[in-house]
Amino acid sequence: MYKQLETPRSASNRSGPRPAAAAVLLSALLLSGCATFSPDGGMNVVSSVAGETIKKDVVSIRTPDDAQRANSSVQALLRRTLTVDTAVQIALLNNRGLQASYNELALAEADLVGESLPPNPTFSISRISGNGALEIERQVVGDILALATLPFRSEIARQRFQKAQLRAAEETLRLAADVRRAYYRAVAANELVALLTDAKSTAESTAQLAEKLGQTGSLNKLDQAREQVFYAETTADLATLRQDATSSRERLIRLLGLWDGDTGVRLAQKLPVLPRRPLSLPRIEVDAVEHRIDLQIARIELGALAKSLNLTEASRFVTMLDVAGIDRKTRDPEGPPFRERGFDVQFQIPIFDGGEVRVRQAAETYNQAFNLLTEKAVNVRSEARDAFRVYRSTYDIAGHYQREVLPLRKIISEEMQLRFGSMQVDVFALLTEARQRIAALRAAIEAKRDFWLAQSELQTAINGGGRGDTPSEAKSSTTAQASSGGGH
Repeated sequence: MYKQLETPRSASNRSGPRPAAAAVLLSALLLSGCATFSPDGGMNVVSSVAGETIKKDVVSIRTPDDAQRANSSVQALLRRTLTVDTAVQIALLNNRGLQASYNELALAEADLVGESLPPNPTFSISRISGNGALEIERQVVGDILALATLPFRSEIARQRFQKAQLRAAEETLRLAADVRRAYYRAVAANELVALLTDAKSTAESTAQLAEKLGQTGSLNKLDQAREQVFYAETTADLATLRQDATSSRERLIRLLGLWDGDTGVRLAQKLPVLPRRPLSLPRIEVDAVEHRIDLQIARIELGALAKSLNLTEASRFVTMLDVAGIDRKTRDPEGPPFRERGFDVQFQIPIFDGGEVRVRQAAETYNQAFNLLTEKAVNVRSEARDAFRVYRSTYDIAGHYQREVLPLRKIISEEMQLRFGSMQVDVFALLTEARQRIAALRAAIEAKRDFWLAQSELQTAINGGGRGDTPSEAKSSTTAQASSGGGH
């Protein structure tokens, strides 16, 4: 820590013989340049990243007019059925946690302006009288060391501000990724609830029929219990899915920042269809290393630490250098009044502390940041490769269900209907096939959900914004039940 910079100039000697101190002050001011507050509070980088990466608008709400415009945009978007794009845009305009991140950015800009300003001088005045004598002394004290290091500290503060801008952009991308994941899970949960609601109706009819046949002796106790347990399992499974759908919807509402009368958002009934062909990203590792915001933040931090290390090494022996301009007026009853002018210099003598501790701390902090940056670069490349493999795998799995499994299930269902109409199979064979078809439909929905989650994770792996749950973690606990639902 350096003492606050103070202008070494006497208040009562404006033309005193100290041109060297004035030259130091002038050169420091010219080299550093006083930073000023930007009109947008540093939001230009955030807006650029959001526009280029996710094609969305962001706003830092600072006035009632800003809040009114944002609310009008949100209300207009809420009048339509919510898509993933509109959900992300609503969150970027309405999430107060994100606005708090933008407040952090504004605070970082205030720190930048404060660090780039020359420090205020310290003025002192003393009056001593006695036995008819009077002495008045005035001093203006300035910190020459802080003045000399002002350009370096200002540049370090500027890099810290750039880091804060990227952090705000990273929080924006993180919120967008969280909203995408929450949206796909909420829509998939609703689609599964609709599917299991139909399955429950079928299971209920089957259980009632089995009970009646059992009463007449046409169905043995084992087959009767099989049909009834399917209805019981489907009922419990549906209750679990409904709870999951409610929780997923609430999670999305929280991310959108909605409350009171705005919570009745309309979601799509089904997940979007798969794209015709998957993305081909041969340079995905290079793209991730170039675009990941957390890597850019780490690079800026490393550069700032390098400048801080150089500054520490350059000033290791001098930690205080104060200059005071002195103006003293003395009035003695035995003689005429007289005035004295001069200056006072104060500095520490590095006898016990030669700055080695500070230099060692700064060097190790720099080395730590370098190693962490290297580790992050390695991890980013691995994350990008893994995200792309998961993306392609989930696309192939979901596409396999759409192209192969579901069409075959449809053929089987139609053929079973024909055979049932011609009395070649009984009603229980038809219902068994229906259970298997429901299990296939459920697996197809979950596979499509996992693909859209993987695509969102791929965007995050390339651009940054933090990793959420992986698609495998996103599966509900009832996935295993779906695969065993047709095993009767």
